[in-house]
Amino acid sequence: MCSGIDLPGRRYNLRSNGVSSDADSERGSEALVHSFSSRTRRRRVITNNVGSDEPLGLRPVNPNMEEDTIDSNGEPQDADYSYIPLLSDELALLILARIPRSEHPKLCCINKRYMALVKNGELSKIRREIGVTEPLVIIFASGEHHWWEHSPSSGLWRKLPDLPSEPSFHLADRESLCVDTQLLISGLESNGMSVWRYELLTNSWHKGPSMATPRCLFASANCGDVARVAGGTKNRTILNSAEQYNPRTKSWEPMPSMKQRRKLCSGCFMDNKFYVVGGVNEEGKLTSGEFFDREKKTWHLIPGMINDLSSSDCQSPPLVAVVNNELYSLETTTNKLKVYLKQSNSWKDLGMVPVRANHSRGWGVAFKSLGDRLLVIGAAWNAVDHHSQGISIFSCQPDPNARDAHWFFLGRT
Repeated sequence: MCSGIDLPGRRYNLRSNGVSSDADSERGSEALVHSFSSRTRRRRVITNNVGSDEPLGLRPVNPNMEEDTIDSNGEPQDADYSYIPLLSDELALLILARIPRSEHPKLCCINKRYMALVKNGELSKIRREIGVTEPLVIIFASGEHHWWEHSPSSGLWRKLPDLPSEPSFHLADRESLCVDTQLLISGLESNGMSVWRYELLTNSWHKGPSMATPRCLFASANCGDVARVAGGTKNRTILNSAEQYNPRTKSWEPMPSMKQRRKLCSGCFMDNKFYVVGGVNEEGKLTSGEFFDREKKTWHLIPGMINDLSSSDCQSPPLVAVVNNELYSLETTTNKLKVYLKQSNSWKDLGMVPVRANHSRGWGVAFKSLGDRLLVIGAAWNAVDHHSQGISIFSCQPDPNARDAHWFFLGRT
C-alpha cells in the first residue's frame, strides 16, 4: 500500500513489500522487501557494470606440450570449458549457487557462459532448489527517480537503473509488490493505471503487463510461485475482485471475488493461504479478514479478525507481516507489537515497537518480514538514543510465546 509521512524539511514515502519464494515464512532466495527512505552519504554503493563478456579461454596447463593443438575452428583442442576446471558442472553449479548475489556482477565478467548462467535464471533456480536464502531490501528515495537495492548480508547498496516511465508516474502514489525475481510497481500515467516491472536477473525495467482490472489501494502478497492482489478501488468504485500474477508467463489471471468489497486493506501469505485483512467499504471500517483456499478456490470470511486492534480515523492500512507462519501487527495508535492467536481469533501484546507509528497514524512506517525477522522503518520514538532525528531501521526475531520482543537498532537512512 502507499503511504507517506511529513518530517521537517523532507517527505518520505513508504510502500508495501513483496514476500518470497518460501511459502511458509514469506521468505526465499529471491525475497524482496519494499520500503522507502532518503539517501545518505553513509551508503557504500556498488555499480552494476558487468564488464567485458569476452571468453577468458580458461584451460589446464599441459607441461608436456610446447604448443597447444588448434582445431579447424581456431579453438584449442584441449580447452576446458567447464565452470570450474577439474570439477563436474553439477558440483561446480552447487558451489556457484552459494556465492552472494552482490557478487554476481563479477561472475558476469568471467565469460559469456557465466553471464548466461546468471541472467537466464538458472543460478537462481538452483539456489531455490538447495534452499539458499538471501533477502534483499529495495528502497526508493522520495524526491528522486532512483531505486536502491540493499543486501543486509553484505551491507552493500546498489542503485538500480532509472525507471523509464512518464514523469507523471513519479508524482502520483504507487503500489509495489514482488514475486520470484521481479518487482512490480503500479501507478498512474497519462493513459491510466500502468505497471512497470523490474527484472533482478537482467537489472532492467520493462513496461507491463497491466492488471486485468487496474486498481489502487489494494492488498497484495507474494504467495510462493505467484503474487496475488485483491480489493482496492477503480474510478471511485470499491472492488472485491482479485487476480494473480504468474512471473513465468508474465501475465495476470482472474481469481474468484472476495466475500466483501474493501480498499485500504492489507495482504499476507500464511499457512499456504492468501489473507486480506481490514480495510474500508461503503459502510465504513472493516474488522473482518478473509483468506483464499487455493485447493477449493473459494474465499472464507473471518469475522472480527482485527477487533482487538485499536484504530483511528484516516489511519494507514493494517501494518502486518508474517514470520514463521505467525501473523504480527504493529498497532498504529499504541506503537505496540501484537501477534495473532489463530485458535481464539485474538491478539497478544508483545511490547512496544521503537518507532512512532502513532505520529502519523501508521503512514510512513514500513513493517515487513525479512527472513525469520521483523523489519520496521520509521521515525524513532527516542531519537536521543540514536544520535539524531530521522528515519531509523530496527529488527527483531519475534517469539509468539515471549512477553516482549527485543529490537535491535540497525542504522538510519
